[in-house]
Amino acid sequence: MAVHIPTHLPQGRQTVIRDALIADPASARRRTEAMIRQEYRTSPHWPALQSAVEPVWDAFDIGRIAAVAETSTRILLDLLGWLGRVLTVGGLPARSERSERLADLTAAAGAGTYLCGTGGMTYLDPAPFAARDIAVAPFLPPAAGIWASARRVTSLWALAHLGPAGLAARLRAHTAAPDSLEAAT
Repeated sequence: MAVHIPTHLPQGRQTVIRDALIADPASARRRTEAMIRQEYRTSPHWPALQSAVEPVWDAFDIGRIAAVAETSTRILLDLLGWLGRVLTVGGLPARSERSERLADLTAAAGAGTYLCGTGGMTYLDPAPFAARDIAVAPFLPPAAGIWASARRVTSLWALAHLGPAGLAARLRAHTAAPDSLEAAT
């Protein structure tokens, strides 16, 4: 299930996410909340998910896509017991061109590899990454097991079907065998 939030980009396609505005925050909140509730309310994990996503609905009231994205990401990471550190772009030095910016942010995070989805691979310029000695790795999910429908699966779908503990276990299995996503099947 894909939820599309009508967005206003003040600088057009060059607008950075922190400046992207939700066109009608109240309507977007009601619509998104209703769609999520309708899709996942029959899940045995719904009670935990419902209380966890309440801060996301509140983030809509801020009127910025970044607030919704950051809040939902932090909640997902909390539900999965992730103990890492979240870096925000605001204080990090980064150039304005898209691929240069991603390379700069990857370097600032101390990562040696940038994991890129199939959509991003269509526009990504590998030169800024190569200049920083950062590998670009395409993420191509296998066609078997739980990954068979990965292009259509959302984190909420996985949480609703597996629960936070079940999803965390699958992800731990994946990280234990980084050469094979099949370990998480």
